[in-house]
Amino acid sequence: MLICHLFIYFLTQLLFSADADILIFASMLIPSNKIAIKLKAFFCLYKIINLQYLLMMNANYIEFYFDCSSPWTYLAFSEILPLSQRHSLEIEWKPVLVGGVFNTVNQDVYQFRKKPNPLKLNYSNDDLNLWSEVRGISISFPKVFPVNSVKAMRGCLFAKTECKLVEFASKVFQAYWSEGQDISQEDLLLDIAENLNLDTEEFKKFIASQEAKDLLIKNTDELIGRGGFGSPTFFYNGKMFFGNDRLHLLEEAITKNLI
Repeated sequence: MLICHLFIYFLTQLLFSADADILIFASMLIPSNKIAIKLKAFFCLYKIINLQYLLMMNANYIEFYFDCSSPWTYLAFSEILPLSQRHSLEIEWKPVLVGGVFNTVNQDVYQFRKKPNPLKLNYSNDDLNLWSEVRGISISFPKVFPVNSVKAMRGCLFAKTECKLVEFASKVFQAYWSEGQDISQEDLLLDIAENLNLDTEEFKKFIASQEAKDLLIKNTDELIGRGGFGSPTFFYNGKMFFGNDRLHLLEEAITKNLI
């Protein structure tokens, strides 16, 4: 009930403000372009507030910590949304910087990259190729790997405020893992933002801001504090799951009410 009252209040303030610029014909409200943009923003705000309300009320939801620089995360990202829809679950998206996680709690990753076990590496590559076919996406290792994903993940934070995180992250994943483009390049990220009708000037300001830096660090530290050590990591009812191949386990646990 509270969430409805809040939204009605904000909507009333919007519609009847001095600069609302609405034309009234009979019982119809016909919004101008200006008010249409505002309405879209407020509906986005409603969705964000509603999700936060669900989280506070301990409703069923999935927390998904991710970094677009991981191919296994791309696989999990492509499936987590359909899974959530099958079980009527909300998703709280948590962009992180996986390099920060590795530096703090999982430096073994760097040792493996320097001196990989050939047997494990071959198996991992075959596994990745098979999973990409299962998920119906194209994955090939780009020339720039590993990549600095700081700006890309800050871009995800900006897209989240505009209710376009899924679309933006999907384009970033595709650009890097399917097309081999360098997602550390700001121009590429601006092109993606523009194609999604995001305000590119605001986008550029945000990804360079202290606010974006602090929020990305907060999410990363939060993941580490909860026992996470890589991407993708997701939580359901407080239970942690790591890796694309744990999505099936998560769904089984949900279906059988195990957690």
